[in-house]
Amino acid sequence: MTDSFQNISVTSFPDITQIEFKSIHKRYLKVLLINVFLVFLVVFPMLFFVDKKGFFELSRNSIWIYLALFLVFIAVLSIKTIGFKKRKYAIREKDVSYKNGVFFRSLTTVPFNRIQHIEIDQGPISRFFGLASLSVFTAGDSSDDLKISGLLKEDAQQIKEFISNKIDG
Repeated sequence: MTDSFQNISVTSFPDITQIEFKSIHKRYLKVLLINVFLVFLVVFPMLFFVDKKGFFELSRNSIWIYLALFLVFIAVLSIKTIGFKKRKYAIREKDVSYKNGVFFRSLTTVPFNRIQHIEIDQGPISRFFGLASLSVFTAGDSSDDLKISGLLKEDAQQIKEFISNKIDG
């Protein structure tokens, strides 16, 4: 009996930098910034309420706490703005890729033959701006494996249809 198994070493890899990534829609930056404003619009009054009601001894240090919270607010706004420019996606013949991140960058590629289903989601703020998120799910996990937020709803529908046709046909 001859052993026909071979495990040949791979010496050349596809160049991921050759992929032409598309930026997400510029309106999505407004969605990100509005979400940050809404969070801090809740946090600042809560801190003020806790400070004025005397639940904790904040009065001596309250100016520093307000200043620290304001600096966190500015930092989050800055990171969201810088990170927005790093969010890009690519749809190719056999896979979908998404990259993002400021400090911790990630690139996720999901081959179409691993995709179980695709969803399009819209939050209220995204819906107002005509944007949607495309979530790609693979087998064996209950969460989305790849999520592209900030697509025009029409683009998200077209991408979903394209991927669905690829995995069905």
